[in-house]
Amino acid sequence: MRIILLCGGSGKRLWPLSNEIRSKVFLRLLKSKDGARESMIERICRQLDKVGLLQSTCIITHHSQVEITRNYVGEHIPILAEPYKKGTFTAIAYAVTYLHDKLRADPNETICVIPVDTYADTAFFRQLLRFPDVLLHSKADLALLGTKPLHPSDQFGYIVPVQPKENDGYSFIHQFIEKPDEQTACRLIQHHAMWNCGVFAFSLKFMLAFLRDKGHPTQVENWLANYEHLANTSFDREVVEHTRPAVVIGYDGYWNDLGSWMALSGHFENTVIGSGRISDDSSNSHLINELPYPIEIIGGSDLMVAASSDGILIANKDKANQIKERLERTPQIPMYEEKRWGSYQVLNYWKNETGIEVMIKQVKLIRRKYTSYHLHLERQKILTIVTGNAEVLMEGKLYKLQSGDVLQIPAGTNHGLKAVTDLELMEVLLGKDLAKEDVIRVAMEW
Repeated sequence: MRIILLCGGSGKRLWPLSNEIRSKVFLRLLKSKDGARESMIERICRQLDKVGLLQSTCIITHHSQVEITRNYVGEHIPILAEPYKKGTFTAIAYAVTYLHDKLRADPNETICVIPVDTYADTAFFRQLLRFPDVLLHSKADLALLGTKPLHPSDQFGYIVPVQPKENDGYSFIHQFIEKPDEQTACRLIQHHAMWNCGVFAFSLKFMLAFLRDKGHPTQVENWLANYEHLANTSFDREVVEHTRPAVVIGYDGYWNDLGSWMALSGHFENTVIGSGRISDDSSNSHLINELPYPIEIIGGSDLMVAASSDGILIANKDKANQIKERLERTPQIPMYEEKRWGSYQVLNYWKNETGIEVMIKQVKLIRRKYTSYHLHLERQKILTIVTGNAEVLMEGKLYKLQSGDVLQIPAGTNHGLKAVTDLELMEVLLGKDLAKEDVIRVAMEW
């Protein structure tokens, strides 16, 4: 069995700690086994490894999140980069063509798709091992994992089984309804409907046949060539709602979708993370502060307060989800990003009196790590070394820099930066459209 781990996300529901680059799955907010804190992606990889599935896992994410994903999962898991965000159907189809076209996977092999933000006991992941046998014995095209609803919700898909009692550990699916309104959800629960856990399993040959029937290619290059023009659709609506026979395996243990501040805050070990305090008369409130300035909450109950360089959120917990809609109306520039070589934080961003945009970044590189050898077409850089020693390759010539040194890199100049020691520098960018990506990578290694 092969595992496809769906990663990425727009970073809106857990703003301001998450953004377009550092989505929720990279936030180290969950208590780990050793008493420290871990991210969702680290937790799920640990659990997949425990049940023997990590070695057959590949991850698919947007190309802007490849570097941060690699930082969290290491070098041994294949990561597929989507050139555009086009929904779960397109992501899964791309991964399937990769398994078929590049890895030459057996057409009869079972493919299991899991969202990376799945939060469950390790027993949940042991259930995945049952998928190949269930698909074989049931002769179904598709298998899902479902759990008993805790309450009516419009945030989940609902699986209605043919029979409320399972035979041989699974039930055939009568109906699948993606995110109904709460009134419909109540009716579905009365008919023994289960919440869809977001896990799908099918044979590789089934999905390849589905793609061919819909006129989609099954070669990676052909799929990627048309990516920009593909519709943004979900696997649930494109495949699950229309595929029969399909079966569902019931799961009775703990499972949750940590897609909101309300859900995530219930798993925090402490009510305060970072600098600040919550008064004793502020019940059921949580504070997460990444800023160096303390935040005091006094007499405020049921609050979610989160602060980072991207902004500050103060919301009643049951209203915090509205931040996603507000951000969609006013797109934000990510102010913090983690890279394979370190991280940077945007300290200031403005347009001067001549119309030139200015951005100031605090950049940190890990010892012996380095950026790609690249160039920018529409912006120039001014680097000031704050602490540490660096090497800069610029147009084929190597420069050694130390604390206090300043280097100007004009637009169109090939350059790469290496940290000889742990390195901190200030980077000033001058140019146009600084919020947009403007980089041509000449080489990743140099």
